[in-house]
Amino acid sequence: MIEIGTLIDNKYKILSRIGQGGMSTVYLAMNERANKPWAIKEIRKTDSVDFKIKLESIKTETELLKTLSHPNLPSVIDIIDYEESILIVMDYIEGNTLSLAVSEYGPQPQEYVIEWAKQLCNVLGYLHSQNPPIIYRDLKPGNIMLKPDGTIVLIDFGTARQYKESNIEDTTCLGTRGYAAPEQFGGKGQTDERTDIYCLGTTMYHLLTGKNPSEPPYEMYPIRYWNEKFSQGLERIILKCTQMNPEKRYHNCAEVLYDLDHYYELDNTYRHKEKLKLTCFLTMVILAIISFTCSVLFRTDAKGVQHDGYENYVDYAEKSDAYADKEEAYLSAIAVDPSRADAYIDLLDNVYLEDGIFSEEEATALREKLITPINKKTYEMCLEQDPAGYALFSYRMGLAYFYSYEGDGNKQQSSYWFKKASSGELNESQTERAERLGRIADYYINLGTYDKSGDVNVNYKDYWNDLLAVADGNIVKLDNSTTALVIYKEMASQINSNAEKFKEQGITVDKMELELLDIENHIKNDFSEEDLNMERNKELLSELKQNIDQARMTLALMEE
Repeated sequence: MIEIGTLIDNKYKILSRIGQGGMSTVYLAMNERANKPWAIKEIRKTDSVDFKIKLESIKTETELLKTLSHPNLPSVIDIIDYEESILIVMDYIEGNTLSLAVSEYGPQPQEYVIEWAKQLCNVLGYLHSQNPPIIYRDLKPGNIMLKPDGTIVLIDFGTARQYKESNIEDTTCLGTRGYAAPEQFGGKGQTDERTDIYCLGTTMYHLLTGKNPSEPPYEMYPIRYWNEKFSQGLERIILKCTQMNPEKRYHNCAEVLYDLDHYYELDNTYRHKEKLKLTCFLTMVILAIISFTCSVLFRTDAKGVQHDGYENYVDYAEKSDAYADKEEAYLSAIAVDPSRADAYIDLLDNVYLEDGIFSEEEATALREKLITPINKKTYEMCLEQDPAGYALFSYRMGLAYFYSYEGDGNKQQSSYWFKKASSGELNESQTERAERLGRIADYYINLGTYDKSGDVNVNYKDYWNDLLAVADGNIVKLDNSTTALVIYKEMASQINSNAEKFKEQGITVDKMELELLDIENHIKNDFSEEDLNMERNKELLSELKQNIDQARMTLALMEE
């Protein structure tokens, strides 16, 4: 074990021991450079075959989590070969596992479990949406952390794998018996999204009943066998999740999420009331047929009605001042025609980015809308039917995450959307910009431009050249005035923050000053008076000027 007070890798000071397992110990550490707490998981080395498998799992976990960004996932930022151990540096998550909650307090309230299950659907849906999809494969209460604010965090990615269409079945059987789906143990096909859905069902079962499916008698009864007060609808959901045949389960997390949002509608009492309503309705069938026959004589083209409804909602949104009214109107337009990109983009640009900040709540709301099922598809699948519109939406999402997420930007998530955008049908300048910004985002992911551990490993010459390419040309004409301002603002900020590193890579102070002058010339020549008088642009322009002034002060100090 590591002694308290030890300094690891010249930056992580061990403060205390916070967890102990069979092969591992978890410590609380402080990064003395970045003044930030981290959790360090120590895996002790052995010569056993089990350890070699474990080591491969560690590498898988680290590499996967470095590329992901989601509020229900931890950040893993470092792996260190230290004496007789392997150390993994990750987010310190305050709270306890759900398995501890069950062991200390017994079965959990139904409403809590439903809320946790919805969060799990969200994060599993995010993993499954990656290209290729990531299958978690070891969902259980012991791998779910509950934070004090009620948010859950999915931990331990040692058994996760990327889905490969060419595979017939998994090469390695991993997972926890009792929770794991039958196909995880070989001979029954490759694990896919439905495997995680099975594990979600067994996890809900354990949390609700307190009965661990990995312990004798290794059986799962319907949850109302243990407590008749449980919802019949929730029981149906769990039974469908845990079908032995994957074809009989839910096919994706969006379907599970939809039923969890409407679980009470699956109850027998609710269904009985609906049958009564149906009976009353059937008495009106003849009148309905007559009415329909008459309406045929005067019906308008259905597409025309849909078009008018869509345009009316968009028009109402553009005229509304209240945030909630604008959001509701754009969402209504999307519901009328989910295959048209305009309303998605307008919702993002005119509502969620109106204040210049793409908040976590707004990003989650938009992500949940995209995975919501409609006519056996999701909204995102409908939008993909318009390749050009979907590519443009992906481009705008990439920009929103890159520059505006929570005010500072989320480069990891922007990379995901830029890759979708650059492989779609954008114009030439947007395609090039998406590719460049995607590469810059990858610097943050893979090379650690803003490495949370305090290290800096970027090739700053390449970074500078990509920044120049992104800021090149008349962005107002090729894209729009707001995008131009956020790009110029980022360029000036990077000069201010990284001037010394750029200089070390052969970028002279004169070249950096020339780029600042070029930005000012773009402001003078490319922007109309109307562009500069837009409320959001006024704020961006003010921030840009501050960044330019700060960058010039930094360059001046370097020349002294």
